[in-house]
Order: sequence, then C-alpha cells, then structure tokens
Amino acid sequence: MPFTNPLEGQWKFAEKLFGEWSKGERKPKEVLQKVPTPTLVMRKTLLENRYGEVEKHFDRFRVYYAVKANDEEGVIKTFADRGSGFEVASIAELQKVFKYNVSPDRVISSNPVKPLKFIDFCLNEGVDRFAVDSFAEVDKIARFKKRARVYVRLSVPNIGSEWPLSGKFGVDVDTAVEIMEYANHKGLIPYGLTFHVGSQCNNLQNWFVAIKRAKELWDKLAIKGIKLQMLNIGGGIPARYTGESLSVAEIASYVKGLLNKYFGITPFELQMEPGRGLVAEAGVMVVSVIGRATRGKEEWLYIDSGVFHGLAEALGGIRYSFYTPKGDIENLRFFTVGGISCDSMDVVARNVALPENIDVGDRLYILTAGAYTTVYASHFNGFPPPKTLLIE
Repeated sequence: MPFTNPLEGQWKFAEKLFGEWSKGERKPKEVLQKVPTPTLVMRKTLLENRYGEVEKHFDRFRVYYAVKANDEEGVIKTFADRGSGFEVASIAELQKVFKYNVSPDRVISSNPVKPLKFIDFCLNEGVDRFAVDSFAEVDKIARFKKRARVYVRLSVPNIGSEWPLSGKFGVDVDTAVEIMEYANHKGLIPYGLTFHVGSQCNNLQNWFVAIKRAKELWDKLAIKGIKLQMLNIGGGIPARYTGESLSVAEIASYVKGLLNKYFGITPFELQMEPGRGLVAEAGVMVVSVIGRATRGKEEWLYIDSGVFHGLAEALGGIRYSFYTPKGDIENLRFFTVGGISCDSMDVVARNVALPENIDVGDRLYILTAGAYTTVYASHFNGFPPPKTLLIE
C-alpha cells in the first residue's frame, strides 16, 4: 500500500533497504556501530548474490565487471573468484585485476579514448580488445600492434537514465561502418560493437533502440564483407536508491527477447559490463553528524563526508536513502544534509526524512553507496576519503 505521507514513505523505504542489507547476522549492525567514520562497509555476501543473479538471468552473456564503479581490491577479488571478466580503463585498474590471477583473456577496455601508455601496457600484457569511436583511436592502436581486436561504440538514447553517458562517446551507424572499415584497412580485427544505455537506466526503451541499431550496423558491415563476432550491451543495470528499480530479471528477459527478434540464433559472443548494478546495494556509507543548524526555514545536518569525499554523484542527481538506528517514524522531519568541506556546493541532499532528535555525534547510514563513492573521493580541504571495509 503506498504511503501518502512523504516523510513516512521515504523513511520506510530506507528502513527496508537497511533491513535487507543487514539481514542474516548481528555482525553487520555491530560493525556499523564501531567503525570509524566515514567508512564504506561492503558486504561480500551481497556482492556474490548479485553476481549470481546477473549470471543466472543473463545466462548467455560473459560478464565483465566495470572496475571504475568500485576498485577496492576485496571487491575485485570477490568477482575474480567467481570467474568474472573485467573492464578497465587505466594501468592502475589493470594492475589491480592482475593481482588475483585474472588472465588477459578475461579483460577488455571499453573507454573509447585511451592514453597511449595504457594501450602499450595492455598489449604488452596480452590484453588486446579495445573500444573505438574515432579514426584517431584506430590509428593509436594500429601503431602498436596489427591484429589487435577493436569494437566500435554506437551512440544510443540515454533517456530515463539518472546518469546519462551519451554525448561524450559513441557514433551513428554510418560513421561506425566507416570506422570499422578503416580499422580493417589498418590491419586491426573488426571484432564487435558496443553501446551504453546510461548508468542507472530504468527505461527499457533504451535497450530496444540500442539493439535494433546494433543489428542495423551488424548487417551493414556484413554487406561490406566484415563479419563481427561480438555484441557488448555495456552496463546500465540500476540499483535501488530511494525507490524500486527495474530488476535484473526484467531487463534480462527484455534484452534476450530483443536479441532473439533481431539477431535470431546467429552464433556470436555476448558481453555485458555491469558496474553500479553489481556493487551499489552491497555498500553502506557510515558517517557521523558533526553539526546541526537552522537556516531560515531549513533544518541542516552536517556530516563528516560530502560530495568531494565520496558522494559526488549527489551533484549529478543521484539521491541516497538515509537511515539511523535511533529513528522513530512518529518523530520525523525533513533535513538538508551538508558535507564536511567549506565549499557551498557541498550539499549532499535536501528533504531527507530523519528523526527530529538526531544530533551531533549520532551516526547516519547512507544506503546503496557501494558504487561511485570511494572511487570519486578526494582530499579536498584536507579531509581524507572514506575508508573501505569488506565484511561477510
């Protein structure tokens, strides 16, 4: 039954997320009460469960975890132990992946614009699959090694994605054809194609347009004598922040239906690059309240983290759920949550439902914080990034 009171509805959803995160043992709750703040606490069990869910429903796909979402070594090891592949964009990410006996054939790089040093490093280490979306990128790769495999990035709609990724990368179908013909001419292997429907995508229509467009490119290249081997559907699987989202099962069923419709039983390799969808809900950011003030009609809380210290996605529209164990549904009010720095941009969220009696020294749990938090964190204003702790 939907809640008519926005305070109550917001609080109940946060309570639900926290209950699911801490389910199973007393230990997770005890850890949250004892860790120094700010700390991102990740649950290995939830990482494994989510990976298993993706593997089950996307059963024809090879999973390449997008390391940029959370590059903590414990997270990488957890997925490596499950046999995951990895998508990397830097030497540092690749070196972390290699620490856990990941072979080069389990690694791809889908950043369409790569530093020369990174390309050289990858090829020397046996990683030879790269995304491209320009003629210049083809030239960069070809200067190092002929017969490296390249896959072109298509531009597709990001409507309904909370973190759009269109505009900076991707090309139209006709340009993609030209780029792959050029790659073939330069001695590279036209390996496949990729697209990205946008991070935190809750619009199935994006996948419809993307796969239909991918088939158009596939057929146009076949006419040119270039037979692709691989289709990579990128990421986009959403997480639950302040409300329900599309499930892995819903997206997988829809995508597989589209593939059957447009590609039939054509034998080729299917890839996907989930990042946020694998790690977000496994993480809780534990912060402390360091200040409280009334500013006009707004009641403010200040925490020992902020948009420059792990919560940068708040600047782009991601809204987190907040929870505290001292909560009382009969005693809620809206707060504005400010960060630790002295920059006026450092506002994490407005209209956050929290108990009226919350005060300096109390702990807040920021839920669904496992993705794009610590990887974004800086030392701005002299405050260190949050620590990360992986528990069962």
